[in-house]
Amino acid sequence: MSELRDTFGRLHDNLRISVTDRCDIRCMYCMPEREVEFVPRDQILTFEEIERFARIAAGLGVREVRITGGEPLLRKGLPELVARLAAIPGIEDLALTTNGVLLEEMAVPLFDAGLRRVNVHLDTLDRERFIRITSRDLLDRVLAGIHACLRAGYSPVKINTVAVKGLVEPDIVPLARFARETGCEVRYIEFMPLDARGLWQRDRVLLAPDILETLSREVAPLVPLDTDERAPSLDYEFADGRGRIGFVASVSRPFCEHCNRIRLTADGHLRYCLFALEETDVKPLLRGGAPDACIAETIAGVVRAKWEGHEINTARFVAPQRPMYSIGG
Repeated sequence: MSELRDTFGRLHDNLRISVTDRCDIRCMYCMPEREVEFVPRDQILTFEEIERFARIAAGLGVREVRITGGEPLLRKGLPELVARLAAIPGIEDLALTTNGVLLEEMAVPLFDAGLRRVNVHLDTLDRERFIRITSRDLLDRVLAGIHACLRAGYSPVKINTVAVKGLVEPDIVPLARFARETGCEVRYIEFMPLDARGLWQRDRVLLAPDILETLSREVAPLVPLDTDERAPSLDYEFADGRGRIGFVASVSRPFCEHCNRIRLTADGHLRYCLFALEETDVKPLLRGGAPDACIAETIAGVVRAKWEGHEINTARFVAPQRPMYSIGG
């Protein structure tokens, strides 16, 4: 069986595919309210191109695929793409990351197409703070989407919360309690230097150890779980058995040593790291009649070129030019 390994011996079996760079909310740490430059629509990969790329990647050992954006539910006909990806031999896990605004009406069609796991971005349960963060009054729609997924049978339903100091401290405990009541899992994600508004500073990162201490004190003690060392999340279970919590500590505990991911942007650029300073345009290969073997070698070459890590905790760190919404979450 083929496999993708870099020069540090890391196995890559996780592909994240962005299907659009557009979004229907404007989180203050992500996308500006105005003057956003989106990729022209004719430069966005078609479903056929995405399917072909994923099929070739699966032949190289990719087993997990996550659909991202921008906001992926803005991509017209997304259940069709889900069905195409779910049918690829070798793809064992298919997931989606969304802001949840359109999820209530899309949960069942996506489930019927083959989607089984979903992550919903939600930083707060407080309406006024939601408006402050997103510039949109849409909290009720996001919550309705989460409940629609729970009814449809998704497992697990995860909530992604970006941990920004001075912003979401009041929401840490309520979100954990919400997860315990509904059966969702919250993943607190340390604020990363990928915002289009230039707000990131290290002292604005609400660190995972501080969140862990707060939850253990104010909700219930947390017990670490044995999880795949390549997983980005540090997972815990409440000692009373009611719920799980995860921490993506990209700043305080980078997981570069075990990273297994590659990323395909909506406009067809392949990246070996979220923070990569370089990327490889595979769209000309997909649209120019290149054989599968050529595309496979390009994928393998990108993986071989992968750096040891992004050095986010050193003076050598340089943030990529692309913001998160353009790279894909």
